[in-house]
Amino acid sequence: MGNDEEDGSVWKVYGSRTIYDNQWIKVDLVDLEQPDGHRFEHHVVRLRAAAIAVMLDEQDRVLMLWRHRFVADRWGYELPGGLVDDGEEPIETITREIEEETGYRATSIKPLLSFEPMVGMLDSPHHLFVARDLEQVGEPTDVTESARLQWIPLTSLPDLIAKGEIWNSGTLIAVMQILLSRHEG
Repeated sequence: MGNDEEDGSVWKVYGSRTIYDNQWIKVDLVDLEQPDGHRFEHHVVRLRAAAIAVMLDEQDRVLMLWRHRFVADRWGYELPGGLVDDGEEPIETITREIEEETGYRATSIKPLLSFEPMVGMLDSPHHLFVARDLEQVGEPTDVTESARLQWIPLTSLPDLIAKGEIWNSGTLIAVMQILLSRHEG
């Protein structure tokens, strides 16, 4: 198979205009043409990048936050993380967020993978990390993030996923990648 241009599958962008913008979200209306010649305007939602960490201890447990999400009106386990501030690198964000949300500090934080949660209309890079060599340095300072923290064995994660108690996309992808890497060797 050839490249996208040879395949005739590239969408052409003629321009874009912002229809809403604040510190959390930007919505653009993009003037597009599909390969078949159909031209239309398409909404694109742009969010700041996110950084999320799997915190692993020596006992193969993951530190999870039990929290409520008002948009879905639903509880679930999540990993610590947050939005990348302007001028900040994702590694700086996750280092800060780990301490604020959990009271721990990690001396080893390594990239796991990056992904986009909904590539058809959402621009929101998610950077996932693995944090190890953890030291509790205090209590969480951001008390609005979770109802409780819980160390959960890696072996329990598939059951929590199956029961719908882990449903956040960043958390799902991160823990599934960790489980996959453990399974592969």
